[in-house]
Amino acid sequence: MDPVATTLVILALAVVAFLSNRIPLGVVAIGVSVALWATGVLELGPALAGFGDPTVIFIATLFVVSEALDSTGVTAWAGQQVVGRAGTGRTSLLVVVCLLVAAVTALISVNGAVAALIPLVVVVATRAGIPPSQMLMPLAFAAHAGALLALTGTPVNIIVSDAAADAGARPFAFFEFGLVGVPLVAGTVLIVALFGRRLLPDRVPTTLPQDLATRTRVLREQYAVPDGTELIGVSRGVAEVVVAPRSELIGLHLFPGMTTPSGDLVVLAVQRGGDPLHGPEHTLRAGDTILVSGPWEQLERNTGGPDVLVVDRPADVRRAVPLGAGAKRAIVVLVAMVLLLATGIVPPAIAGLLAASALVLSRVLTPKQAYRSVSWTTVLLVGGMIPLSTAFVTTGTADLIATALLDVVGDASPYTALLAICVLTMVLGQLISNTATVLIVAPIAVVVAGDLGVSVLPFMMALSVSGAASFLTPVATPANTMVLEPGGYRFGDYWKSGLPLLLLFLVVAVLYVPLVWPFRP
Repeated sequence: MDPVATTLVILALAVVAFLSNRIPLGVVAIGVSVALWATGVLELGPALAGFGDPTVIFIATLFVVSEALDSTGVTAWAGQQVVGRAGTGRTSLLVVVCLLVAAVTALISVNGAVAALIPLVVVVATRAGIPPSQMLMPLAFAAHAGALLALTGTPVNIIVSDAAADAGARPFAFFEFGLVGVPLVAGTVLIVALFGRRLLPDRVPTTLPQDLATRTRVLREQYAVPDGTELIGVSRGVAEVVVAPRSELIGLHLFPGMTTPSGDLVVLAVQRGGDPLHGPEHTLRAGDTILVSGPWEQLERNTGGPDVLVVDRPADVRRAVPLGAGAKRAIVVLVAMVLLLATGIVPPAIAGLLAASALVLSRVLTPKQAYRSVSWTTVLLVGGMIPLSTAFVTTGTADLIATALLDVVGDASPYTALLAICVLTMVLGQLISNTATVLIVAPIAVVVAGDLGVSVLPFMMALSVSGAASFLTPVATPANTMVLEPGGYRFGDYWKSGLPLLLLFLVVAVLYVPLVWPFRP
């Protein structure tokens, strides 16, 4: 079979697999690389080169940095400081939440920012008497806009920057994305503030996350813990555990004030059926609950085994503690990484590797935490789809599609071609990963720019803007999916609120971007 036809068949099968949601994204991406090699479209080296690409390495390191900021409470602290000063008015809270998530996203990615701020936003909205559904979708949408404030906001930015350099232009500077990101953040905030009340539903989810104050009060009341006992702090915390069936703890006698058999934790309370256990005649049975206190590291280590079932994982509770252990070191590493990226002293992948290594060496994260923090689905997705972009170029597939696109738009201006590229990206981006979409469309955009004899920079920046405009479905991005349940949303809620923003992003991509990055410098 002709290599062009083979490449298009592989693309079509990948899109179908993405849309089916039955095959993991990483498996689909790996399948693309293997299929390109098996059909002879690419040699083994190019077919697997994506997994060692500097772009993939840089993206992986950003997950480690994000985990450090999240697990040490830096994100929680920033959220509390900003939202705590916003008052209880709907508009002021909405504006502050959108600006906060946009700023956080620029440094730690869309998914990390949204995941870290969802509990905070739900609690603040509930306290202010505002349905969480009025706040959470704007949170996700503002994160998409904030992703365009800096190079580190999303993998898409890194991909288009490298694509521009590979096309003979130049990579985008670290904060250069802000030239388009700032207007998009401002426009997003304006739209959700003015029209959000009518476009967003008023629904209350069935379950709401607790904040630290509420969690502490409930535990103190339920287990009758004296007021002078610190339950949750920077260095120490508590864990509520249930004795598991066949646990080695069954038959032991525990009482408040004693240490656990390991000697690492202190028992604060023991209950059976909600009643405290008193007297030496009472020994532990399966189903009894124990409240234990100790250093966070010991809590995590001693509640991870088969003897107990933990109610709330200590690692999850610890994230809500503002500026916990290691926070200052995490901030220093973040600032150093941003300086390296902004000045261009070293390549982005090296800056990311240095930052990730520094976080482990300074014991902000353990090696196991660093490995677990990486979204391997994203890494495999980008690494597996890069060879498809290579195949588009080497087989002439990108030339073929670009020629067909130019035949459709005729002899119109570059603006028309740019519009066609952006619409194609936005349509695909509602159905499959925007990262995969950009990897597919980028080589086409490069050829279109070359055929028109114009700069590739506006096409690449517009591609980044279009890739961020994934607003119409809950499956368009992980951030959209994250707010679905806590916001009590339905599938149709997304396009109602997302359509005005998608049109804003389209206008900015087609009309504003070429003003900043001209077609003919």
